[in-house]
Amino acid sequence: MLTTDTMVCGTHFLPTDDSEVLGHKLVAVNLSDLAAMGADPAWLTLALTLPEIDHDWLAAFATGLFGLADAVGAELVGGDVTRGPLTLTLQAAGTVPAGMALRRDGARPGDGVYVSGTLGDAALALALRLAGATVPAPLAARLDRPSARLALGRALRGQASAAIDVSDGLLADLGHLCVRSGVGAEIDLPRLPRSEAFLAAARGELDGDKPLNGGDDYELCFTLPAGQADAVSALIQAGSCPITHIGQISAAPGVRCRDAAGRLVAPSRAGFDHFTAERGM
Repeated sequence: MLTTDTMVCGTHFLPTDDSEVLGHKLVAVNLSDLAAMGADPAWLTLALTLPEIDHDWLAAFATGLFGLADAVGAELVGGDVTRGPLTLTLQAAGTVPAGMALRRDGARPGDGVYVSGTLGDAALALALRLAGATVPAPLAARLDRPSARLALGRALRGQASAAIDVSDGLLADLGHLCVRSGVGAEIDLPRLPRSEAFLAAARGELDGDKPLNGGDDYELCFTLPAGQADAVSALIQAGSCPITHIGQISAAPGVRCRDAAGRLVAPSRAGFDHFTAERGM
């Protein structure tokens, strides 16, 4: 299994962000893609575009990158360095037993839709940081040092009918899964898992949609056939993270959201898109 992620200064991170944090995050976002395929990390290649050589910056970046890569047993086996605007690209390869890879195209009407962890923390942290406000430590950690759900991905082999990681927002990424599967979904907004830190720092309606369309969560969204709902408790234990049932797969295309009264509601936006006017930074 192969995946590639690019982080561009000004789009994915701020020029002032700590390079050790960037090294960690660059690995983590790729590991999240591997987790969504049920894969075990194997090797990495790195392409760096740097405006200049800064040895201190590079040393800290390497500390973050190798700290996480070594922890999951991934080896850096090659790459490239060029001069230009600061851009970080990592390719990750993983292994999975034959026929056991998680895919995006297996969801069927009646399947339950589930998500790991909590949603919206990283998006709220970014909003607070850009506003110059104090960012609570739990929210900052979710933005700067995401944890890929590798153990959960492995546990979902042979269980999930489809899976994807949530990087551009739940609404957008679940939408990708539904398109690939030729189905739709209905999401119950009150069920979306929010952390205590999010609830304490949220500023009302301004942040109300972040668990739905905020990026950088790096949680797993997956579907389980109705007959496998009893497997959730075992998945929680295997993945060492909470799992929440947030909706159902439907035959009608599109992702629809319902409020506590069961009424259809329209979110403010569908998630992060690199080619729209709204940008992450």
